[in-house]
Amino acid sequence: MGSIISLSTIQTALELGVIYSLVALALFLSFSMLNVCALSTDSCFTLGCAVGATVSIAGHPILAIFAAMLAGILSGYITALLQTKLGVESILAGIIVNTGLYTINIFIMGKSILNMNKTTTVFTMVKDLLAGTPLENWSRFLVAIVFVGIVALLLALFLHTRLGLSIRATGNNIDMVRASSINPAFTITIGLCIANALTALSGAMVGQYQNTADINGGTGIVVIGLACLIIGETVI
Repeated sequence: MGSIISLSTIQTALELGVIYSLVALALFLSFSMLNVCALSTDSCFTLGCAVGATVSIAGHPILAIFAAMLAGILSGYITALLQTKLGVESILAGIIVNTGLYTINIFIMGKSILNMNKTTTVFTMVKDLLAGTPLENWSRFLVAIVFVGIVALLLALFLHTRLGLSIRATGNNIDMVRASSINPAFTITIGLCIANALTALSGAMVGQYQNTADINGGTGIVVIGLACLIIGETVI
């Protein structure tokens, strides 16, 4: 009996692993740096997938990426608003947004599953561009690694700016941040908006990668992301 592990399986695992690493980055920002329970991750992932799929089906696969990130930013803003302005605990605010987004995702998609088999995506665009070259079979991995590499670089640069350092300080010692005349409500809002934008971006890319958007596609994402985050921090 042959091995169940093949080059194709390893390649697919690498591609999906790179895309899902955006969720780990988002949870690293919210849980580790801001010390906020971002439990809206599951539905925010589906939100990005739903928006990305809908815009891609309309014929705009690249615009779909930015539209999904914008939707994620709005999701993060609502979560932060509940926490900072209405005084809702972070864990409860995440649950509220997570529940509310289910209805919104159904409304965006129009049904529980969207099929994108005949839809142009960023992955098919790059594959057509590299057709006939040795890199054709690795086109999806190249797309994923370039996207994630750019996002990781921009995030690293941002976290070393004045605002980025303020966000990092907020999760470490919020009293010190207040004493330094920095508004923690603002830094929490910015941090959650960025984190949810990364989560939605991951959802949009997974949707285009798998050529489908499922209303339950984000179930358990926060658990998987946290597991990866804990393992990564333990190893480091």
